[in-house]
Amino acid sequence: MSEEDPATAADVAMIGGHPVLDFVNTVAWRHDDARRADRVNSADAWARWGVAAGVLQPGAASGPATDESARDALVELREALWAVLDALVDDRPLPQPSWESVHRALVDARAKAVLPAKLPLRWQPAPPGLAALRGTLALQAEQLLASDDLRRVHRCAGPGCGWFFLDRTRAGTRRWCSSGDCGNRDRARRHYARKHPSAGPQGGPGS
Repeated sequence: MSEEDPATAADVAMIGGHPVLDFVNTVAWRHDDARRADRVNSADAWARWGVAAGVLQPGAASGPATDESARDALVELREALWAVLDALVDDRPLPQPSWESVHRALVDARAKAVLPAKLPLRWQPAPPGLAALRGTLALQAEQLLASDDLRRVHRCAGPGCGWFFLDRTRAGTRRWCSSGDCGNRDRARRHYARKHPSAGPQGGPGS
């Protein structure tokens, strides 16, 4: 996972292959407390991220719904979805508080959604603003959790990374969020280990 400036990361860190995965990936280095960073941490940043992710129309997050409470609800959904996906990837029981939080968000999004009389039929979240972003992501999470794609959700094998992605390779062998990022770090570590066997597994670049 790259370490972009937080001001620009929302525009470039779209490696998950699904908006919900990119959503939970807005926290970098999930499993490394020393480097963990929230890349999208303000209402304005979330609005920009939503547009960059293709789940929010430009200007749709303006208005009274763009406030701190809407941002906090969005972050709560992100953290709950991350915990649920993390458990599913490891084939662990779902953490009940997180699952209940996701479930509430799904029910709320469905209750507030509208179905425009046009094709293709697709539920649209309401009201506008960051609540619409949360509603859209909740509805898309519902689709992901009910689809065959769920079994393709993998977690990056890079130490400390923690980002999720849809593995669409034929053999299901994708290991990295990005071959040019965590993949390169792994290759550098293995190369260093071959050249410096006495250094041990923690030595070398990327450690």
